[in-house]
Amino acid sequence: MSWQAWLWPIPYPDKQIEETVTLAMPEKGKPDNEFSAAKEKWEQEFSRSPLRDYSFKTVSGETVDPLHLPPDIDGAYLDQLGFPGQYPFTRGAQASMYRGKLWTMRQFAGFGTPEETNERYKFLLKHGQTGLSVAYDMPTLMGYDADDALARGEVGRCGVAVSSLDDMETLFAGIDLGSISVSQTINGPSFILLAFYIAVARQQGVSLRNLRGTLQADILKEYIAQKEWIFPPVESMRIITDMIEYCSREMPLYHSISVSGYHIREAGSTAAQELAFTLVDGFAYVEHGIERGLDVDAFAPRISFFFNSHLDFFEEIAKFRAARRIWAKRLRNKYGAKDPRSWRLRFHTQTAGCTLTEQQPENNIARTAFQALAAVLGGTNSLHTNAMDETIALPTEKAAMIALRTQQLIAYETGTANVIDPLAGSWYMEEMTDRMETRAEEYFSHIDEIGGVIAAIEASYFQKEIAQAAYEYQQAVDAGQRYIVGVNEFANENDTLDIPILEISPEVELRQKAKLRGLRDRRNDGQVHKALQDIQDACRNNTNIMYPVIDAAESYATLGEIVTAMKAVFGTWIEETVF
Repeated sequence: MSWQAWLWPIPYPDKQIEETVTLAMPEKGKPDNEFSAAKEKWEQEFSRSPLRDYSFKTVSGETVDPLHLPPDIDGAYLDQLGFPGQYPFTRGAQASMYRGKLWTMRQFAGFGTPEETNERYKFLLKHGQTGLSVAYDMPTLMGYDADDALARGEVGRCGVAVSSLDDMETLFAGIDLGSISVSQTINGPSFILLAFYIAVARQQGVSLRNLRGTLQADILKEYIAQKEWIFPPVESMRIITDMIEYCSREMPLYHSISVSGYHIREAGSTAAQELAFTLVDGFAYVEHGIERGLDVDAFAPRISFFFNSHLDFFEEIAKFRAARRIWAKRLRNKYGAKDPRSWRLRFHTQTAGCTLTEQQPENNIARTAFQALAAVLGGTNSLHTNAMDETIALPTEKAAMIALRTQQLIAYETGTANVIDPLAGSWYMEEMTDRMETRAEEYFSHIDEIGGVIAAIEASYFQKEIAQAAYEYQQAVDAGQRYIVGVNEFANENDTLDIPILEISPEVELRQKAKLRGLRDRRNDGQVHKALQDIQDACRNNTNIMYPVIDAAESYATLGEIVTAMKAVFGTWIEETVF
């Protein structure tokens, strides 16, 4: 094996550092001109990338090369793998990957009142978290105000209660939205929570063009897996397309949708199903945007993804690598995207909540670490690590801290972040990545035969496939063919829960109801009524819904009032039950 070395200056704000970096070069086989050009392009992009001020050496002091290549190059290499930051992005979304910038450590947090969650955010930011991720409670997720009869007993239980702009102001009090990326896990009423967020940014004097973050907003996966929709599928897709159009015009740095496989996997799907169903949802959003008349390159770069990292370590890494490749091929070859940013799939990962156990909950720390490591080796762009107590309750402060420290251990102590796509070239890894792509393509063809994503939802196709996969998995567990440590094997006698649990006081609901009463007493009801009427007019006239919804948010119309006004025009939807 021969080696080629070169020197380059690495720019930093206050200094220039020169680092000698080596790249493993092929000994046999002469790289063709196309390969040489791609390699030279990667070298140039890497050399221009500001690298972290960190020692990229092993614990023993050995030099670690940023990238390794196979000893023999053939025509399939560029088509299937290529270089990091280049089509088809199998080896990573950026040229320098974690040598340049670590993934965003974005812990999912939210509970009780906006005041309590605001305190938790400041705690996490103080201890090294680099992005915020908002968990909303069930009434908010379903579009109900805290004082709605259907919200009784659920306010603040599984996330933070937000019913109005007043709550959103409190949630981000003392947090500069112009300097931090914020992710929001909200789907059915996502456009309303986005309007609240926009209104707070305006109050802070932050230009919408500088806002960074992600809105989940993936309504298709709600019908497929999570079941938190409000309006029928067709009307919901109209709302999402309005939001994509608005953000592409007004918020160029903001990811207006995070297409979410996480919940598909949590519902019981296989890895291949998660991959296929998530990407086909993404293709549907692209198609609706194009049908609206939007240039695909104007909005596709701001579509992001959200995947689950489960416990089959190598399968998960292969899934992430295949996802980038499939997306790149489709966007370039089918949808005609010309901007490489449209081809580049970027994704957030959360470790698998469904794998956590109430029995021996400390084991969940190790489970989460393995899953987080798989996400990093798969090239995730941001990451949430679950806390050990999340199968029992919302995380305590200590459990959340351990989860964050797990990411920091991977980033700074394992050496994993020093090498780009270190498992590339493994016979097992490349075969599994190819197999993932093939399985996904088979699903795409079948969904096309049904008539597309919405037709497949209405036919309960996705739901049946996931239910069957979940049933087969549970059969294997029940038969002892698959072990869950501490549950069906290696269990301890008299296992008792001996970790502290976060308790949500009933006072949370009472305080939120009182806060809503005070809001309704002091706001201008005439302005609210006009704003709600404007929303209904936009629903009927097929004009972009975002503008009147933002006006309604700024008049302090509540989440539930906006949803009720829209239900009067759009109606609701009940799915067909499948067994």
